[in-house]
Amino acid sequence: MYEENEQGLSKLMGDLGTEESEKAEETGIEEVRFLTGDENSVCEGAVEQEMACELLTSRAEMVGRNGPSGICLSYLLSGYRPYLSPEAIHPNPILHTKLEEARHLSIVDQDLEYLSEGLEGRSSNPVAVLFDTLLHPDADFGYDYPPVLHWKLEQHNYIPHIVLGKGPPGGAWHSMEGSMLTISFGDWMELPGLSFKEWAASKRRNIKSDRVMPEEIACYYKHYVKVMGLQKNFRDNVYITSVSRLYRGKDDEDRSQRNEDISTQHLEMDNGQKSLTKRNWEVRGYQRATDGSHVPFCLFAENVALATGTFDSPGRLQVEGEDFPFVLHSMSDFGAAISKGKLRGKADPVLIVGAGLTAADAVLCAYNNNIPVIHVFRRRVTDTSLIFKQLPKKLYPEYHKVYHMMCTQSHTVDSNQHSAYTSFPEHNVLSFKPEMKCVLQSASGLKKILKFSVALVLIGSHPNLFFLKDQGRSIGHHSNQPITCKGNPIEIDPYTYECTKEANLFALGPLVGDNFVRFLKGGALGIARCLAIRQKKKHELIESGDGGGDGVP
Repeated sequence: MYEENEQGLSKLMGDLGTEESEKAEETGIEEVRFLTGDENSVCEGAVEQEMACELLTSRAEMVGRNGPSGICLSYLLSGYRPYLSPEAIHPNPILHTKLEEARHLSIVDQDLEYLSEGLEGRSSNPVAVLFDTLLHPDADFGYDYPPVLHWKLEQHNYIPHIVLGKGPPGGAWHSMEGSMLTISFGDWMELPGLSFKEWAASKRRNIKSDRVMPEEIACYYKHYVKVMGLQKNFRDNVYITSVSRLYRGKDDEDRSQRNEDISTQHLEMDNGQKSLTKRNWEVRGYQRATDGSHVPFCLFAENVALATGTFDSPGRLQVEGEDFPFVLHSMSDFGAAISKGKLRGKADPVLIVGAGLTAADAVLCAYNNNIPVIHVFRRRVTDTSLIFKQLPKKLYPEYHKVYHMMCTQSHTVDSNQHSAYTSFPEHNVLSFKPEMKCVLQSASGLKKILKFSVALVLIGSHPNLFFLKDQGRSIGHHSNQPITCKGNPIEIDPYTYECTKEANLFALGPLVGDNFVRFLKGGALGIARCLAIRQKKKHELIESGDGGGDGVP
């Protein structure tokens, strides 16, 4: 199907295999090129930052980052289709009636807007609520009903794609603090077609509660890719440096070639002619080889799906002294400092900034290692928006223990700041000083100077879309503002997950406000349906002899 590169080019794409090759020709892969040569010439102007992003492309669709979003999308693009189970009765009678109307069709082939109409849930995206209630009916009411879906592998629905990730499948789950428990139940973290409980039992893993450790989830995701036969779609150790729209025509076919020594590969359509599309994405980056060297690449694709999550850029206070080496911004750095014994025997407490669950994890970690804590946060302890007030005490006793300390061990109650824990509600950090001191200011304007051994700023994180033009600011709900998961997510069509401000660019997961695994799967469903429809239209055009030049909108 394609001619081998003379230089034994990158293994990034690998062999598609006979079946996938035939399918690629059948669906009309527009064009995929792999460029090799001097890394600086290929990635000129690229940010020197090690970043993996989940991307998905149609006509060799590309999925950026290989976390649960990318894995679930690959599962659907690989031809797996959900059908209403013969014996299933959904507890929502209206939804069940709708499902019965088209029982012979997979959910991917049905009208998602019609099915999701009237449903309510903990996501603002209707397809996310729909897919969640099909996989976990009435879960928010405390029920443990089985899914009403069963899955079939339909090879003819395979859409060629590639999933790029910095590490092994599972994404950020492989780098999370392993001693903590997940917020969501293990069942809610599972992906379609493989029960987490059944997997844990088959691996003889002793799951003692409904909540599990991140390590278990990471292992499950890695195993999922293998058992579902998705490995051929995944490439590890890949770092993206740029994703840009590339308008290409017959007269400027080679204008993107940056160096005369760069070689190319073409995937041709079944008529033997190269198909050029005006709506094409150029994705550049490099793959890290086993010897540590960087092998640059360049891919062209019709569609790209962003699934980069939110762990790329930790939130910062933007205050003086925040760049000192003793000011940390991640749990992993804090855990490393503890494991290396850097905090052992320190007289001064750890300063933890933030009032979310990650900050609470840090408090617990320090507390369990007999490290005194100063806990600083801006809100009142009675603030109803605090996450602790939304968690049932019986299910999350450790977080309520932290919340209890936040309320009862304030600096106004206990003047001994070198006790095991002291909280400073309604305080802001003004600056960090080189002598390991911190200047705080209360709501009344009173300033305090505190001594600490190490500071840990945990005030959330944001996606890093540096590889997009203007860091993706133009595709958010609020133009020209940074993309954030809560305040300014990417604006999408609610049923296709295509960016409303950038055609052929899709986004799912935290980038569109779905921070929980149970809801990000809806994004995969919406994108899979959209691409399946376009693939069908493209195939019909090719059969009629009218296909080729431009992508199907």
